[in-house]
Order: sequence, then C-alpha cells, then structure tokens
Amino acid sequence: MDSVVRLPVDTWSPALDADATAAYARALEGGAVLELPQLPFVLAAGEQRFLDPRWSDGHAKNISLEGSRIKGARGTPDELAALAAMIGRFAADAKALVSALLPRYAPYVAQARTSFRPQPATGRPVSWRKDDARLHVDAFPSRPNRGERILRVFSNVNPHGQPRVWRVGEPFEAMAARFLPKIRRMRPGEAALLRALFVTKSPRSEYDHLMLRLHDEAKADLEYQRNSPQAEVRFTPGTTWICYSDQVMHAAMGGQYMLEQTIHLPLTALYDRASAPLAILERLTGRALAA
Repeated sequence: MDSVVRLPVDTWSPALDADATAAYARALEGGAVLELPQLPFVLAAGEQRFLDPRWSDGHAKNISLEGSRIKGARGTPDELAALAAMIGRFAADAKALVSALLPRYAPYVAQARTSFRPQPATGRPVSWRKDDARLHVDAFPSRPNRGERILRVFSNVNPHGQPRVWRVGEPFEAMAARFLPKIRRMRPGEAALLRALFVTKSPRSEYDHLMLRLHDEAKADLEYQRNSPQAEVRFTPGTTWICYSDQVMHAAMGGQYMLEQTIHLPLTALYDRASAPLAILERLTGRALAA
C-alpha cells in the first residue's frame, strides 16, 4: 500500500459513495496518510494576523483549545476570543470531514485537543524523546489508552508558500517486529505503582507499555533514523491531511503555521480492527495486551 494516498476532496463535508468510503477506510486503517491537496482551511477576515509566533505565550510549543479554554497564547481578551474562534472553527470542520469520509466513525468521534502551531516545526531545544524530527509513533506516557486509536487531522495554513515537511517511515508491523525483541515485559505491580505515584492517570496496560517503548526505541536508534525505509512528503499550503499517528511512523522536518485536531476512536468504530496497532502487537507477541 502507498504511504500517502491523495483524495480528490474539496469540501469539509463531502458526499461519498460506499466504494469511496471503503477505499479510504482501507487505506487509512492500513497505515496510509490521506492527503487532501484541494482542501484548504480558509482564514476569515482578521485572522491572518494570527499567523505570527508572537501570539504564543513563550512557554508552550503550541496554542491549544480544549472546550472553550485556550492555552499557550497571549493577547487581550478580545484577541484571545478571536483566536479561539478560529481554532474552534477548524475543530468543527475536522469533525465534519472525518464523519463524512468515514461514516462509521461519526457516532464515536471524541474530539480531544485542537492545536494551532505558529512556531517552526524544528529549532526548539528538546530532549531526544521529545524530538519530533525523529521517526516515531505517538504514545502518551501519562494517559494510557488501552488500544484506543489516535486519529489526527492537519492543515497547512502557511501564508508564505512554505510546505510542511514530513518523513514517513516503514509500516507499523515492520517497525514493531524490529524493536519488540529489545523490549522487556511489564513487571508485576508496575502499572499499580505508576498509578499510585500519579505518573499515569489510569493503570497502564501492557499495550501502552509496548507503545511507549517502541516510541523510545525508534527515536533512540540513530542508525534506524538514518537508514530505515522512509520517504519525504511535502504538504503544501492549502493542504489538509489525515493519519493515525499511533500507527504511521512520521517525523516533522520543517514548516510553520499549522492547525491540528486530535480525535480518539475506540476499536469498535474501526472498519477493520485487525489492522490496528493493538491487534498487530497481539499477533506479534501471542498474548492479550489490553485486558
């Protein structure tokens, strides 16, 4: 399967036939990035001013909206309200897009944080674990999800013609087979201890343990970063793209000014549960991982 699949979609609420829906679901859940080069997120009058790093508060990497609360931004109350309205409109568009492209998801779409990223993708001093210029899959150290999927919708709103540059790596199963032999099993009582120490917000499953270790093993292996199968993808301004970031090996190499919506989906929403990382890891290890 191609790592990037282009969709001829130019509206945030497309009407699709069953064959198109099935093809898009098969590609997305199989580990492809869905690229929509004809679907820009158009800024409203007065919103171009927000394409400037000065709106960041200097502490957080991104400006985020959770419910009606905006975080990581600076400005007057009126300015922050206008910025929140822009991000909120993208959240609504992203939800409509996912629900229209993949109708089976619609009843389950649980929107998490929506973010606006006015800072350059690279250049901030970070540890190797937080270096998103290294190929990785997403996993949350403090928020175990027990196999729940992490779907993300991105849109490049750069006003200067600058693409968002990614590296997209090998299929999840190939990466997992490479690194799983290096990863220890969870120790008895480890999940309970992490929860008691407030390291995690709920008990960590063995699935979450493996996903975190896969994230770290891949980022720490510089030979893998240099020489594993990978391709550069350039998402030009006006392009929207969708992927399961817990499955697609990806690295952000360049770009500035992007909007992103995270959507959590239960396994029951999927068209093909056998393609999910949980199912793949259970096949590779031969044991249940999220019980």
